[in-house]
Amino acid sequence: MIGVFDSGLGGLSVLAALIDTLPRADFSYYADTAHVPYGNKSEEQIQRRVLAIGEHLAERGCSLLVVACNTATAAAVQALRAAHPGVPVVGVEPGIKPAAQETQSGRIAVLATEATAKSQRLKHLIRDHAGRIEVFVEPCPGWATHVEMLQLDDPALAADVRTRVEPLLDQGVDRIVLGCTHYSFLAPLLRKIVGSRAQLVDVADAVARQTRRLAGGLADGTGKLHLHASAHPERLHAALPRLHLGHLSARIA
Repeated sequence: MIGVFDSGLGGLSVLAALIDTLPRADFSYYADTAHVPYGNKSEEQIQRRVLAIGEHLAERGCSLLVVACNTATAAAVQALRAAHPGVPVVGVEPGIKPAAQETQSGRIAVLATEATAKSQRLKHLIRDHAGRIEVFVEPCPGWATHVEMLQLDDPALAADVRTRVEPLLDQGVDRIVLGCTHYSFLAPLLRKIVGSRAQLVDVADAVARQTRRLAGGLADGTGKLHLHASAHPERLHAALPRLHLGHLSARIA
């Protein structure tokens, strides 16, 4: 079984890509809804949660782990790999490399949680992959919480997104990296604001391809999905149709 986890609902965007790529694999998805969001927590707090969840999924029989959270990857993926040396671990990191390769203007932006925005891992990604590309990092406090509350049509959210994104477009940014898996569910709103001025960069499909390369025999399972949450698991199930993922419900064991 493949274990996938996030602070909450955001990782469902990665889970959907994983299931599209590995339709016969068995997945266990864990939402740490008792501690969402991770974006305003310290690195030490995030590491404790990631290690606890990794242990939980390993005990459930997961032999491959996907950290479907940029913030958790930045803060704790190395610690998770050290704790489970025999288990492949796939992290999710902002798509700096593809954005830098594809930009025509030489200017890209990263929309991220507060924790990811100030992380050393993001700084290293920019250093290693952006070269002479100008990178604008925009912290977006509250966005993940809006997704968790399924407030995707909230006018206050739309206004805040516009306030943060339009200045980036005015700076000539033509690639906008979604640096939090929750933000995938804001893509329709972002596209309305961005129009043809920039393209969104989401790494969910790339994560799914990397997981497929590591899956081996795990790719041939029964196609079942197990959903778990540290608080209010019923909300996790109810969120699927609201996030246009109702087709996953038929897989739930």
